Amino acid sequence: MIRNEMNQWKHLFKLDPEKPISDEALEAICMSGTDAVMIGGSTGITFENTVDLLSRVRRYTVPCVQEISDMESIVPGFDLYFIPVVMNSTDSKWITGLHQQAVKQYGHRIPWDQIVTEGYCILNPDCTAARITDSHTALDEKDVAAYAKLGEQMFHLPVIYLEYSGMFGDMDKVRSAAWSLESARLFYGGGISNLEQAQQALEYADTIVVGNVIYTNLPSALETVRAVQRV
Repeated sequence: MIRNEMNQWKHLFKLDPEKPISDEALEAICMSGTDAVMIGGSTGITFENTVDLLSRVRRYTVPCVQEISDMESIVPGFDLYFIPVVMNSTDSKWITGLHQQAVKQYGHRIPWDQIVTEGYCILNPDCTAARITDSHTALDEKDVAAYAKLGEQMFHLPVIYLEYSGMFGDMDKVRSAAWSLESARLFYGGGISNLEQAQQALEYADTIVVGNVIYTNLPSALETVRAVQRV
């Protein structure tokens, strides 16, 4: 079952529907050996550009998941749907508000067996996601570990996601989160632009998510898959 397979994933490529990608580059990503492709982003995500990108990825056998940031962009046909819960947001709509509205509107159609809830902790104050969600990012290692433990033990979230979006993060904080967890899977995303950074993140994270470098340096992005082979 795909949910069980997810617990073995170590490397994901994240594609932004708003950003153009050539057929050649997409083929390289999907055939790279990555464990899965995630489709999602913070802004400019629509049903149309999401379904278009999904249809292109579906030419290949790699698992494809949607990380949902907007109810209007939900597209049927993904293997899994990742739902962020931004634990360090100061606005409750990013914790339960939008989620309650989605269940109210679509609850009878939600494929619950395909839903994976992510306990997000956004740590880059300058990234778009932090601004949109009004996240409190001035956190030390103990703060981050506490959020990780909170998500796992109190809310029973299967995934804790440390998001640095656009910058390579503080690996001491990633380590602190990792050491606080017992069963939840720790995702790390943000600023991974080469093999060395991928290896550093995988010292503590269970799964790394590689995104922006796809659009700036595709060969370096593809190199990050090699980190999984050395873990």
